[in-house]
Formats: sequence, C-alpha cells, structure tokens
Amino acid sequence: MLVEGTSKTAAQLGVSTLIISVLLVGFGTSAPEFAISVGAAFQNNSDISLGNVIGSCVANLLLVLGIATIIRPIKIQKKIIRREAPILLGATLFLLFISYIGFLDKYHLVGGIIFLISFFLFIYFFISCARKERNNSEKIKNGSTAKNLILIIIGIIGVIIGAWFLIESAVCIADYLNVPTFVIAISMVAVGTSLPELVVSSVAAYKKESDIAVGNVLGSNVFNILMIIGVAALFIPLQANRPESIVHILILCLVTLIMFPILYTGQKITRLEGVFMLALYSIFIWYSFFGYQLFF
Repeated sequence: MLVEGTSKTAAQLGVSTLIISVLLVGFGTSAPEFAISVGAAFQNNSDISLGNVIGSCVANLLLVLGIATIIRPIKIQKKIIRREAPILLGATLFLLFISYIGFLDKYHLVGGIIFLISFFLFIYFFISCARKERNNSEKIKNGSTAKNLILIIIGIIGVIIGAWFLIESAVCIADYLNVPTFVIAISMVAVGTSLPELVVSSVAAYKKESDIAVGNVLGSNVFNILMIIGVAALFIPLQANRPESIVHILILCLVTLIMFPILYTGQKITRLEGVFMLALYSIFIWYSFFGYQLFF
C-alpha cells in the first residue's frame, strides 16, 4: 500500500519517486525513532536518545539495505551518487564534528538549533529539486493525489504500529539480561525502530521500486541525524562526546563511507554486497554488546 501510494503520488506530481521517498516516506518511517529519542529526552535519558539514532542509522544502511538487496538487487540512479549520498555523508560527518567539540553536551541548546537549521535547509533544497523536476516533467493522471497520499499515510501508520510491539518486547528482554541502556538503545531498540524502513525497502525491492528502497533509507537517516538529534538536544545534553559515543559515531561515519564504493560499483547493489552488509552489521552488534567493554 505504501509503496504503491508513493509511486502514484510521484507520477501525479510529476516528480521522481526518489524525491517522494526521501521527503515523505523516509521521514514517515522515522516516526518511531522520533518518538523514542524525543520521549527519552523528556525523561532525561540521553543514552536512549542518542543511542537509538546512531543504531538506527547503522541498521538502515547495513541491515535494511542488506536484506532488501538480497530480496532483489537494487539499481542506483546517478543522482543518488551525486546528490543524496553526499548529503547523508555530510550530515554524518557534521554529527561527528559537533559531538566532538561538545555542542551536543555543554552547549546542547546551540547544537540543537544548528541541527534544526541544517534540517530545514535540507528540506528547502529538496523541495527546490522537486519543483524543478515538476516543471520539466509531465504529470501522469493516475487517480487522486489525495487518495494516494492517504495510502502512504495508512501504510506508514501500519508499519509503525508493528514496530512498537517489537520495541516493547526487545526492551523487556534487554532489561531482563541486565544490558547497559546505551547498548539496548543502539542495538535492540534501534532494530525495532528501523522495522518500518525494513518493511518498506524490502517490499519496494521486491516490486523493483529501487528509488523507494534507497530513498527511504537515505531520507530516514538524514531525518534521524538532523531533526531528531536537533529536537532532543533542545531539552537535554546528549553526552555525545563520551568515548563510547564518539566511537559509535565514528563507526556510523565509516559505514556511510563504505556505502560509496558499493553505490559506485556498477551502479547496483548486488546480493553478494547485501550479504557483506549483513556481515558488517553482525560485527557491529557484537561490538555493541561485547567489544566496546574491552576499551571503556
């Protein structure tokens, strides 16, 4: 339903499905991350606020795209390599820099405002791109735009509700195992909040809607980094310059960098590369639970 609504809405508006996927689907599927991280900020729990965002971004790139690619290899448009991927890398490196200089800790209010301004600049840029595409493309009459938007909204609500049930179960299990809160957030909670992205990208890959499969992940990660961290930082210091936080942000930067050669290779993500991504995610989960304790 969500994938079908996205394709039809893009056709109706005369813009690419990639634009709609980044702006609408990607942000919509990040609703669980927003609820968890901002809710945790209200409860003064920075471990969950920050850990959930970092873990979700890593899960989106490795777990979500990895599984989607195994279902069906994903073709990559040149515009993703030229436009969307560099923006995501810039946002990730920006997170590392702001965290390192303490603007999400002692000066968290300033950091939050900077992130939100960056997010709205991103929105402005993509809306401008959408307007250009709309002017240069012919609209396709394919039903009511309002009806297609309703399909997207219903689809997003459906996958979010499903994710909530898994989140509750994961947190209960983690509490029972007496695992540190940051580890819970960056692994089990992050996987739970990434379920909407997993469902959408997997279905999109199966239906050969590569733009939706990739755009959903890219849009979600940019939203997670700029919007969610920006809002959470308005309320509490996120303790982002702690050694364990910096290391996990560095891992996120490394994962984002690794995606570039994968995207450039034949402009397609193959099943073998999908398996490689899942293997990397397994290593990330192992490190989150056991590896970092060796150093901190």
